[in-house]
Amino acid sequence: MKKPVIGITCIQANIKGKMVNTLNDFYFQAVQRSGGTPLIIPSITDEETITEYAKILDGVVFTGGHDIWPLRFGEEPLKQVIEITHERDDMELKLFHKAYEAGVPILGICRGIQLVNIALGGTLYQDIYSQVVNVGGHSFDYDPTGVYHSIEIVDGTIMKEIYKEQSINVNSLHHQAVKSLGKDLRITSKARDGIVEAIESTNDRFILAVQYHPEAIAEKYPEHQELFSYFIRRCSYD
Repeated sequence: MKKPVIGITCIQANIKGKMVNTLNDFYFQAVQRSGGTPLIIPSITDEETITEYAKILDGVVFTGGHDIWPLRFGEEPLKQVIEITHERDDMELKLFHKAYEAGVPILGICRGIQLVNIALGGTLYQDIYSQVVNVGGHSFDYDPTGVYHSIEIVDGTIMKEIYKEQSINVNSLHHQAVKSLGKDLRITSKARDGIVEAIESTNDRFILAVQYHPEAIAEKYPEHQELFSYFIRRCSYD
């Protein structure tokens, strides 16, 4: 049986004056363990190249990274938004729409949930710590392979089908989050403070997007590896 080819987007960063595309090993390891063939997608903005990627991919993982430029959802940046990458924004938005239109399954992680949401017309909290009253901790970066806070899962959702539990523990490393929902999306999980932790599509497109980093805790906590296994299964027959 052919293994599904899974595109995984990169972080674009300036390191010692050189623009580089990087990817944490956790992403492709989690995809590979679940039976997918990882294909790393750099921040190329050429329309023709992105179209070719969309043709060969069986699934796309939009990964974590820098903030999305707030003007892309109609807001001027707050002072807390200090790292943006226009090329990555451009590439991911183009790739999202091409994959979405073609019915290619989509998994969003951290920045990825935010990208999915604004691509479908939603908005973000630019900085939850200054914009959300009584917000809890969401920026635990000491050990990405450890869990940090709990989330509550809605019944009758993909998240519930994957995790089987009403409440699970996750890691967390972000200061932005979903604010108003994009078109044809629904919230499937929240943290105890109300921050959106997972969304999915309400139409026939497969979208699962989470605010935490399941790839980093998948090896230690098998329930989070199951998220990738579920996604790869969908990529195998969609």
